[in-house]
Amino acid sequence: MTGHALVIGEALVDVVHRLDGTVDEHPGGSPANVALGLSRLGRKVDLLTWFGRDAYGAMVSEHLAESGVHLVPGSDGAEHTSVATATLDSTGAASYDFRLEWRLPTTNALEPAPLVVHTGSIAAVLPPGAADVATLVAVARPDATITYDPNARPALMGNPAHAGSIIEPLVELADVVKVSDEDLEWLYAGRKPITVAREWAQWGPAVVVMTRGGSGAVAITSRGLEVEMLAPKVVVADTVGAGDSFMGGLIDGLWTAGLLGADRRAALHAIDAATIAEVLASCVRIAAITVSRPGANPPSRAELHAFDAAHA
Repeated sequence: MTGHALVIGEALVDVVHRLDGTVDEHPGGSPANVALGLSRLGRKVDLLTWFGRDAYGAMVSEHLAESGVHLVPGSDGAEHTSVATATLDSTGAASYDFRLEWRLPTTNALEPAPLVVHTGSIAAVLPPGAADVATLVAVARPDATITYDPNARPALMGNPAHAGSIIEPLVELADVVKVSDEDLEWLYAGRKPITVAREWAQWGPAVVVMTRGGSGAVAITSRGLEVEMLAPKVVVADTVGAGDSFMGGLIDGLWTAGLLGADRRAALHAIDAATIAEVLASCVRIAAITVSRPGANPPSRAELHAFDAAHA
């Protein structure tokens, strides 16, 4: 299946503070990481984002260009490049603090029409850009598959009820949703995440995938199929970008299965368990490679094949 992906959302620099006192700087931002992961897997990707023409912006731009991500013109019009400060705990899990600005550049990013449009995380909830993201996704939907990852950031998204009022309409608009169990626990305190994921799968998406960190993931379809997949065991460097690399793998897997594009929407709703399992198996391997090395560093197709060979 040919065509290209359009990813909409923040590109920034992750400043990672480790327990040993060292500090690393890596280009990141959830949607930018998804674009990077897709491009490294050999997909044609445009990124519509917002960063500055400063030193951090140069770092972001060069990082994306090295992996073949095409920046939509106007994406470098911000006054400064946003920064996410990540502090790692003893397990390698990250908590975040942000200094950022988010808006969309004025440009026609839907010409030619993409096969799939992905958004999520901060870009989909933070004003003033969030409203423009929702409008652009709605305009794109008649031609493209819509994928969405809430990727909740409590420090930025306010209280769960407010965040949910923005996130839930995007879930209804999307064809594919990836969400972590931690996101659902924050959004719906006191409820079982799997129960909420099952509800979301009845709101409009063809597939809702709930990730469970090192325990793997479960996919739920609009027809009620449920498929679980365990994650490979690896030594964790940190979890930065793990969910984003999983999301890129999810889009890539559905792309390989020929299930992307608005004309394949009915087929996506009719996806079978074997296809879901094959897609999830790739996703958890991609995420495992990412957590095994520092920063948001998703694998190339060749690295994925090498991992498969080593773990056969």
